[in-house]
Amino acid sequence: MAETLDHHTALIYAMVTVSAVDRIMTDAELARIGEIVSNLPVFADYDQDKLVKTAEACGEILGEDGGLERALGLIRGGLPKKLHETAYAVALEVAAADLRVRPEEARFIDMLRDRLDLDRLTAVAIERGIRARNQVL
Repeated sequence: MAETLDHHTALIYAMVTVSAVDRIMTDAELARIGEIVSNLPVFADYDQDKLVKTAEACGEILGEDGGLERALGLIRGGLPKKLHETAYAVALEVAAADLRVRPEEARFIDMLRDRLDLDRLTAVAIERGIRARNQVL
């Protein structure tokens, strides 16, 4: 039987994975994940006490051979089509949290965009919105 995630877990996996791909999970990234889970309407019915265990489970998968591909498959499999843009947006928010998107994070973002079948125009619009939200002088 194939492993599947619920939509909450899939969204959290997207955020944890983008934070972990460069092997540096910053405090800013972890705080942003917590803020997103606390404030986004899609998480209104999520038990926030599960967040740490969910993040740890994702980390275990990422530590396996082929873990990144497995995580991407689980993310896609756990999301209804209408949450694909949301997953992309929250992953970008976490990548931007420390005001520096590392090459590994950018590569994962590209992989996530492709896996979620987001068209380029939609992806660019989401990216621009995230950039505008995180702009500093």
